[in-house]
Amino acid sequence: MSKESQNIEWKESWRDEYLKWICGFANAQGGTIYIGKNDNGILTGIDNAKKLLEDIPNKISNFLGIIADVNLHTEDGKDYIEIVVSPNTYPVSYKGEYHYRTGSTKQHLTGAALSQFLLKKTGVSWDSVPIDNVRADDFRNDSFDIFKEQAVRSKRMSRQDVNLSKGELLNHLRLMENGVINRAGILLFHHDPERWVFGSYIKIGYFETDSDLRYQDEVHGSLISQADKVIDLLFTKYLKAEISYEDVTRVETYPYPKEALREAIYNAIVHKNYATLIPIQISVYKDRIYIGNECVFPDDWTVENLLNKHNSRAYNPLIANTFFRSGYIEAWGRGIEKIRESCEEHGIGMAEYKVSSSEVMVMFRGLNTQDTTQDTTQDTTQDTTQDTTQDDIKKQILKYCSEPKSKKEIAAHLGYADEQGFAKRHLKPLLADKMLVMTIPDKPNSKKQKYIAVKN
Repeated sequence: MSKESQNIEWKESWRDEYLKWICGFANAQGGTIYIGKNDNGILTGIDNAKKLLEDIPNKISNFLGIIADVNLHTEDGKDYIEIVVSPNTYPVSYKGEYHYRTGSTKQHLTGAALSQFLLKKTGVSWDSVPIDNVRADDFRNDSFDIFKEQAVRSKRMSRQDVNLSKGELLNHLRLMENGVINRAGILLFHHDPERWVFGSYIKIGYFETDSDLRYQDEVHGSLISQADKVIDLLFTKYLKAEISYEDVTRVETYPYPKEALREAIYNAIVHKNYATLIPIQISVYKDRIYIGNECVFPDDWTVENLLNKHNSRAYNPLIANTFFRSGYIEAWGRGIEKIRESCEEHGIGMAEYKVSSSEVMVMFRGLNTQDTTQDTTQDTTQDTTQDTTQDDIKKQILKYCSEPKSKKEIAAHLGYADEQGFAKRHLKPLLADKMLVMTIPDKPNSKKQKYIAVKN
């Protein structure tokens, strides 16, 4: 016996409230309701089959405005009714309510979920809905200037293409029609889009633990301006580079590849479900970073679909097109591949994705567990800021090693958790220059190995 599922429902007797279930099937993938079977699918039969055979089709037509196949069947001397509901192209309501079948349950759609459903059924994207009483002259120039510069630099548009007025550019990008600017235009270019779409900003916080938030920031403004601001803020305040030198060239190595974080954050901006009024949230920890985004994940997708090659299916196609034109994102669904390539090149594992029907959470693990904040009050990090020079580190090592010290002791003293990386970058050059020597030179890998400075 098959079980109740996305497309099957069993009822022992008929009640008019089951029109809600028929509404839910019509708004989803269609399905079949059996009247005269219990919750286990066992035939119990009904006594008024012939009357129901006439009443049910009329009620479906009168209350829902659709037609369903209603069939009478007899098995082992017992009658039961089969109601076959086809998926409907247009939204179907029951007494003004919209219901939707998902899995083996029926949902009453309200709020953001209802808006999303209606837009999907009517073929209108959320970001294309017009906003009245907003003029191109109400927009400041700065976001347009950023877009023009980025679009030309990425070669997605020519200088001639962007040499337009604000209104002309909005028209060219399909962000305005007949003089009326849509949601995408407001979000992308207006300096205060939260007047119309609350929650259209990005929150960043540094966490010592899940319950210990040390400090936080919010990035507001147009989406075009947010794109640059959030990356700059992350890499100047929240993440700290480890400094090394190749000959005389200063090398800064961040715990995460900038290209991968940029792609993940820009994808979050483009695919966010702004109707939820919840901002994008970036949580930074000592050894990992999370990017959480309320979004609309395609019904037939899994994490495997997301991570493998796939077609681009933007929830906000107008926002996505503008970000593509600016060079911020790639087309054809290559964002995940770019993140994977950047992570591999940087030497960290692929980002981990947690997906639900309404949220995507991306998590990156850093190169090491070194503290990535720029809290200069911590003694262990004072000599590893971006202003530290190789000479400073060299002098501290030699001073500290006036007495024999182990590799672990030296790294900890200078605030480095990755002792192997520290030894490669800083101890190895000193050994080569004979400014530092091993206490057990015949066994360089000995667990008892220590280092001592050579006295002049």
